[in-house]
Amino acid sequence: MPFLLNLLLATAAQAPADYTEPDHWLCYPGREDICTEDLSATVIEADGETSVVDFPTARDPEVDCFYVYPTVSGDPSPMSDLEADETEEGVTRTQFAPFRTVCRTFAPVYRQVSIQGLRQLFAGSNKGINPAMAYGDVAAAFAYYLENENDGRPFVLVGHSQGTNILTSLIAREIDGKPVQERMLSAMLIGFNVAVDESGDRGSFKNLAPCKDERETGCVISYVSFKSDAPPPQDARFGRPAEEGTEVLCTNPGDLGGSGPAALDAILPAAAYGTSGRPPAPWVKGQEIKTPFVKVPGLISGSCMKEDGASFLLISVDADPDDPRTDDIGGEVQVAGTILRSWGLHLHDVGLAQGDLIGLVESQAAAYRAKD
Repeated sequence: MPFLLNLLLATAAQAPADYTEPDHWLCYPGREDICTEDLSATVIEADGETSVVDFPTARDPEVDCFYVYPTVSGDPSPMSDLEADETEEGVTRTQFAPFRTVCRTFAPVYRQVSIQGLRQLFAGSNKGINPAMAYGDVAAAFAYYLENENDGRPFVLVGHSQGTNILTSLIAREIDGKPVQERMLSAMLIGFNVAVDESGDRGSFKNLAPCKDERETGCVISYVSFKSDAPPPQDARFGRPAEEGTEVLCTNPGDLGGSGPAALDAILPAAAYGTSGRPPAPWVKGQEIKTPFVKVPGLISGSCMKEDGASFLLISVDADPDDPRTDDIGGEVQVAGTILRSWGLHLHDVGLAQGDLIGLVESQAAAYRAKD
């Protein structure tokens, strides 16, 4: 999906949002907001036994996490406004709020290319679409964070889809090769193509390489996910490089240095992602799930694959006829009941490995602390 990058370069920036305004943050430390709400999860074991766990807010964490959400705005205009509604709130709660267990949470509201704008782009029209405005808002929010909240603290960047696209540009312009890079534990750039050269090393960035060890810092974690029985088609939105001589980065959060399948610590929503997401089957026979999230230990695994010119995180659901848990986890994008296979498991990208990503923040923070 190179069109957003091209538009970002071609469109003119407008005055960014004012991030001294509390309403321009979905999550901000020291207050009650999306990132402090109920995040309990039902853990469903292979034998069908269940228990409930919470994601408690860390006390005085030494790390900050800065998140940019994906394309979710249902505003009727091609660019969203600065009034967050249930779509922005919902995806932030699902993808980012669990990080509160390891870091202070920062999530700005920004004027993004809306779902309506994305439909226009797919139809060949960029009228009224201004990705530079989206970038300008996020850049201003990050600058506000650095000036007013960072105080030399290590931080992690977390993005998905359009959020990853924006963060990729932000890193290239404002972080890569600059002093602030020393404080970046990692950039978790999920659900959008991040380029590397054919050696699997640098591509989108000059001085940032893929993470290859859980205690490595100053590196990049990125992947796009597809089910094992539905790999990227030729028209895949993600996983296929835009330029010759490059490939799409895949780092497996379950095993950064490994090449084979690894169990993933998934934290998935118990229900569907709005009307555009195909819902899962009932998670376990004969039981109603009453928590916002589920965890299914040992059910889901992932491995980075290169196949037919595509690079992606291959997701396997380890079906077992004796396991009462469902093998149908949903997560595909669908329109009028038709699954859009070109999108893979886009809606599940973050959740499939969210527990692993949170664990990596802990490991990287420990490694950073050991350097001091």
